Amino acid sequence: MKQSAVPRLILAGLPLSFLLLLAVAPLFRLLAEGGLQFNLSLLADDYLRWRLLWSLIQASASCLLCLVLGVPLAWMLARYRFPGRALLLRLLMLPFVMPTLVAAMGVLALFGPRGAFGVNLQDTPWLLLYGNLFFNLPLVVRAGCDGFSQVPASRLAAARTLGATRWRAFWRVEWSAALPWLLSSLCLVFLYCFSGLGLALVLGGQRYATLEVEIYTLVAYELNLADAGALALLVLLVCGGIAAVYAALARRLATVAKVEPLPLRPAASGIERLALGATLSALLLCSGLPLLAVLWRGLCAGAEWAALWDEDTRQALWNSARFTGVTVLAAGALGLAHALACGRSLALRAAVFLPFVASPVCVAFGLLLLYPQWSGALGLLMAAYALLAYPLVAKAALASLDGQPPHWRAAARGLGAGPWRAFRRVTWPLLQPALRRGLAFAAATAVGEFAVTLFLSRPEWLTLTTLIYQRLGRPGEANADAAMQLSCALMLLALIAFWIIETAGGAGPEEDSRADAAKPE
Repeated sequence: MKQSAVPRLILAGLPLSFLLLLAVAPLFRLLAEGGLQFNLSLLADDYLRWRLLWSLIQASASCLLCLVLGVPLAWMLARYRFPGRALLLRLLMLPFVMPTLVAAMGVLALFGPRGAFGVNLQDTPWLLLYGNLFFNLPLVVRAGCDGFSQVPASRLAAARTLGATRWRAFWRVEWSAALPWLLSSLCLVFLYCFSGLGLALVLGGQRYATLEVEIYTLVAYELNLADAGALALLVLLVCGGIAAVYAALARRLATVAKVEPLPLRPAASGIERLALGATLSALLLCSGLPLLAVLWRGLCAGAEWAALWDEDTRQALWNSARFTGVTVLAAGALGLAHALACGRSLALRAAVFLPFVASPVCVAFGLLLLYPQWSGALGLLMAAYALLAYPLVAKAALASLDGQPPHWRAAARGLGAGPWRAFRRVTWPLLQPALRRGLAFAAATAVGEFAVTLFLSRPEWLTLTTLIYQRLGRPGEANADAAMQLSCALMLLALIAFWIIETAGGAGPEEDSRADAAKPE
């Protein structure tokens, strides 16, 4: 064994052991609860068959909507220069750091029973689809923007010189270059929509709840572990198949060579300016209005923000802050160790995606089954938080390590520096901006975590997300106003994490976004 491989094996021991104990073993326990097979008789039940069908329909429809709206937006951002473009590219991160409950409250503020537009879409499929669009459209836009930026200027010029129209050149040159990036992001959109809990729980209602909501209901309210385990197995099979497609696309993206991007140009004609304004308005309508609606409803709520000063809110704020701090520390250690251990190993790189494939509901359910004696332990809850957050740190660090010139480290070693000194003087300074960015994403994930908290939390571990959900479940206008006020507080915490990303990440707007998740390692 090479000497350099020994430190990597030691580093890999920590994250791999963590994944084994907190992800792999609980998932196998969950599969065992379902009999290691999916009981096809469950699909004979019209109710469960509709849950499965709707879960697939809403995820597929969300992908289609994101593609139809995202491609024109991405193309405009990749081709035109306009005031505020750099700021807009940064703001595309904002939906990612917004907790799901904040988004749900924003959608209800627009199209709920007391919605700003006077249109009540509750108990309709459109409410959940709009919520999915809010979260995932920026992902497709940024991935598509990066893909269109990969188009070789010389190839596009050659196509136009040979007589291709602008439309034909787009389909034959630009679309083919951006398609892998778009498909990769759409795989992630499907995963987020199919296995998400928070939005579906609040916006889906009784008729349009997804399979994840059904699993949560079977466990939390009916204690039907066998059927819940069987349904969780089905979720894992679907998510695993989509993740395999994503991995194949990411590997293809990794072979794309760097090209000189086309220069940005201003929108000169009236048609171009009109198209630019229309696409930016669509982005504001889909991804900006819910946030503005939360702020508006919170400011208009009565009782002078009394909900922010009661004992439950103070407890929830304290718990959210300390849980986030612990998560950031644990995710930083695990993510850095995993990234440094990966090297060229495809297996270790693939292991980073395991927490993405397993939905939070499946993870929490498996942890309860495998470690029932620790179900009331704070350590188990913190470990679950770290499991969901540390891949974001690992991916950011991996992207930075892959982008570092290897000859710099070789030069340091050639000048007599040992492995530790070469790491401290060369690798570490270059790694810090990406690591801080990953830690900020991990913090935002912890602030808005909802599904795991519902399963593993105790009353004294109340967080802002669970407190908002409790307020939504109580009747009365006062509770609805309190939920909006608490959503504003939660949005403020998420914005603080967003500010950390902006000021401490050290990267330009072309690098920071949720679309980093759709880029190759």
